[in-house]
Amino acid sequence: MPQLSVPIVTIGLLLASNIFMTFAWYGHLKFKTAPLMVVILASWGIAFFEYLLQVPANRLGHGHYSAAELKTIQEVITLVVFAAFSVLYLKEPLHWNHLVGFALIAAGAFFIFHRWS
Repeated sequence: MPQLSVPIVTIGLLLASNIFMTFAWYGHLKFKTAPLMVVILASWGIAFFEYLLQVPANRLGHGHYSAAELKTIQEVITLVVFAAFSVLYLKEPLHWNHLVGFALIAAGAFFIFHRWS
């Protein structure tokens, strides 16, 4: 059975971890009547699973990627996951200014990953 490459596994784990974390941080916004302590505890419970994926992703990926590159990958994934979450789960539209802001952050990723000679 072929082994998956470090970049594929790292990015896959970061993507999965970010889905958990997005629900931990923002999923409770649909449950405004729930007591704050309940949503905090639920968020911690969800975040536990995020850590089970995030920590191995960073450990595996470090060496192939620098810490700055890992953080940049995480931030780009965060934007993609959050944009989908916002539209699909929270039913909040993305406006042109959100997309421009996200594009500028993605442009920052170019500067992190570009090999300057």
